Amino acid sequence: MQTIEFKQLDETLYYKKLSNGLDVYILPKKGFSKTFVTFTTKYGSIDRTFVPIGESETITVPDGIAHFLEHKMFEKEHGDVFQEFSEAGASANAFTSFTRTAYLFSATDNIYKSTETLLNFVQEPYFTEQTVNKEKGIIGQEITMYDDQPDWRLYFGAIENMFHKHPVKIDIAGTIESIDKITAEHLYTCYNTFYHPSNMLLFVVGGIDPTEMMAFIEKNQNKKQFPEPTPIERHCEDEPKEVAIQERELKMDVQKPKVYVGLKALETNLSGEEMLKHELSVQIGLECLFGRASNFYTEVYENGLIDESFAYDFSLEKGYGFALIGSDSSQPDKLAELIKTQINNAESTFTEEKVERVKRKKIGFFLRALNSMEFIANQFTRYEFNDMNLFDAVPVIEKLTLKDIVEAFKTIQGESQQTVFKILPSSERKE
Repeated sequence: MQTIEFKQLDETLYYKKLSNGLDVYILPKKGFSKTFVTFTTKYGSIDRTFVPIGESETITVPDGIAHFLEHKMFEKEHGDVFQEFSEAGASANAFTSFTRTAYLFSATDNIYKSTETLLNFVQEPYFTEQTVNKEKGIIGQEITMYDDQPDWRLYFGAIENMFHKHPVKIDIAGTIESIDKITAEHLYTCYNTFYHPSNMLLFVVGGIDPTEMMAFIEKNQNKKQFPEPTPIERHCEDEPKEVAIQERELKMDVQKPKVYVGLKALETNLSGEEMLKHELSVQIGLECLFGRASNFYTEVYENGLIDESFAYDFSLEKGYGFALIGSDSSQPDKLAELIKTQINNAESTFTEEKVERVKRKKIGFFLRALNSMEFIANQFTRYEFNDMNLFDAVPVIEKLTLKDIVEAFKTIQGESQQTVFKILPSSERKE
């Protein structure tokens, strides 16, 4: 078992790659009563075109299948797995993102029992055509529900505007039409390809003994048989640098218009510390331009162009990246123009003083967040899947310079990379 020390943060991480290829990380937290365990596969909604394990031809599966598979994993021949966690006093959950599917639980007692339940149910798939068809109605209702949520439509509308071909533009849950095509055979094909231990990571954080926990996990895995690890062949069409649609609007039942300005990233083939440095630089740049301490925020807030919904964020993964800035606004066109002007004039806005202030704020955020086991459990795997380490963030931020921020921000600010998506009231409100 390898020991990785982060002396600046007073954290010690324990790591071992098991014989079946599973990466196991354990972060003991003295004095914490709760433990979080996440079991995650590097498989998300964008992994729709690939070569199945044991085959040679590329296939494309129906949209939404990763999310559908996540739902079905909890249902077994003997009943619902949630019940097992509940009986052990654990709270279980799962989620599917663009790039990963995670299964997790938190508990203060019966940690080993719940860890065994987590490992076993994720590694014992059970799908039948009957249960698959039953699930289609349930997920169909979920899709309909999200279709009626303006904030969700705003988010995906902006992403759809940005991308021509990349599957990140497709809703994680798919569509009612796409999930209707899913079969039990599809689920087994995706499961056998992406749920091999060599494509997965188990992370444990809490008041546990790392040596005992590692031995327990290894014993569980040694009882099971898995095929030899095989590299996964994923396929994705080349994506143009410019946005697909520069401006679009959708009418919905909202009282106040909503607007997002989207910025499509150019640097999308980074990994490791280079990716971490780039991501943090862009985030700091956005904070300098749009944070609550910025002149921009003060001006648009005092002029009533934004409200508490104003937000900005930057997402970066292997193969795609984008920033979103926006708010509910009574004047969405004016707000969008002001945001774009601020982006276009970014270089003159960045100063040594602003960057240092935002760096200190960002470091403070990370240090506070590292006291939250929930934050660590949710973020650790995402960093590792990109060959980054969550605990390297603080020292990387400390080294960032004004030049780093300026250079990184240039990769998202080109005018051909900008798009605007608005949601407008479907009709005038009646008094």
